[in-house]
Amino acid sequence: MEKINILNLNLQELETELINIGEKKFRAKQIFQWLHVKRIFDFDKMTDISAQLRERLKEIFYINRLFVQKKLESYVDNTVKYLYGLHDGNFVETVLMEYSYGYSLCISTQVGCKMGCRFCASAIAGFVRNLEPAEMLMQIYETEKNSGIKISNLVLMGIGEPLDNFDNTVKFLNLFSDKDGNNFSLRHVSVSTCGIVPKIYELAELRLGLTLCISLHSADNLSRGEIMPVNHAYNIQKLLDSCRYYIDRTGRRITFEYAVIENVNSSDKDADKLSDLLRGMNCHVNIIPVNKVKERNYRTAANAVTEFAKRLRKRGINATVRRTLGNDIEAACGQLRRDAANENVLNGGGRI
Repeated sequence: MEKINILNLNLQELETELINIGEKKFRAKQIFQWLHVKRIFDFDKMTDISAQLRERLKEIFYINRLFVQKKLESYVDNTVKYLYGLHDGNFVETVLMEYSYGYSLCISTQVGCKMGCRFCASAIAGFVRNLEPAEMLMQIYETEKNSGIKISNLVLMGIGEPLDNFDNTVKFLNLFSDKDGNNFSLRHVSVSTCGIVPKIYELAELRLGLTLCISLHSADNLSRGEIMPVNHAYNIQKLLDSCRYYIDRTGRRITFEYAVIENVNSSDKDADKLSDLLRGMNCHVNIIPVNKVKERNYRTAANAVTEFAKRLRKRGINATVRRTLGNDIEAACGQLRRDAANENVLNGGGRI
């Protein structure tokens, strides 16, 4: 019998597994809370469970921990970036950020990314596989344990496209918010997508209460298609239709992410087109400088971000400049994984 990663199971699934081996239903809640409340990942340490059941659990289930392969700490703003090694030798990145209201954690949802956005480092090392719900959870659990910090906000904006791993992402969100576990409010969760339209509609129907962030980065189909291949499948008109549906269905405001790229989308004309595109929507625009990626030559001109945001506000669009964190440690996702993957190949495979 193939063992099961117990952290992938919700409480109801765990109850079913235990009933199937002749155990009482209430044992599932005990085990669930050992895992998700006490964060104990050694069955032998679950002391209110009989020794016989603990041995049975070890026969049926397993738990994969994540390994800190590299940890970078910013001297500027206390941002911490983790490169985690997975059980199969792959790597993902997780970033812990400090704000005035508390700590926010940015986690990955895939090993690599297949979306191919030209300005993003995540896709350069290639797509390998989806992360399981357990692997998303463990990014939180391991980071909180390592840092001694309890997060107040969660962002699914690391390596990978969350809506391309839809079922695992939704299950992770339900696990992390389970009232018998972490009981984390999904109102403190942001999920970022490059615009997989059918999944936006599907997410809207779930009405999870989270904040949906759309990586827009251009107001016209031609330039967006050049930097974001997903636009060829789901153009801006289709994307905005799904966004309006999401707003109507959930009552939640949408955030549009816009990385200002010199000679691509940074002109006054671009700001005017974006204003016309979003006028009347319940939305907020996050203006950011494009991340520096050594394999790409995209740049943001000095003061371009501030001026772009000012022009949007003058035209009635709610826009702010996002605080940039971790510049001294290359906190933009994908860069550590890319370097680790390259080093791994040079060293002949295996964990570094």
